[in-house]
Amino acid sequence: MTYAGDVSPEEAFEALRTDPSARLVDVRTQAEWAYVGVPDLTSADQQVVCVEWQRFPDGSRNETFVDEVRAAGIGDGPTYFLCRSGVRSVAAAEAVTAAGFTQAYNVLDGFEGGLDDDGHRSVAGWKVAGLPWRQG
Repeated sequence: MTYAGDVSPEEAFEALRTDPSARLVDVRTQAEWAYVGVPDLTSADQQVVCVEWQRFPDGSRNETFVDEVRAAGIGDGPTYFLCRSGVRSVAAAEAVTAAGFTQAYNVLDGFEGGLDDDGHRSVAGWKVAGLPWRQG
């Protein structure tokens, strides 16, 4: 593992709630934020930082990702990366770690988690854990 580690959505939310230096970076696309929803960190007195890992609509990698994360004010405090299912967020955590961040964490199962037997995202993730979120 080339980043600080993996945490459950519940562990990430607890860290965001209790550590004022912790941040959540949602690396999904603008379309996902708008149509699927985003974590609501109001109760943690925080806001989600949204930076695409891959560009919408063509899926190309965002070559300025690390620069955009830094420009959003993310420093070297605990930073939790979230995507749809926990794959892009691993790549994002690895990228910022390679750029010098030491506390980059992947949120396991992401915002929606994997697919159930019927092809629905209803088995794991931020939303299924009952954590606060809002429609984009």
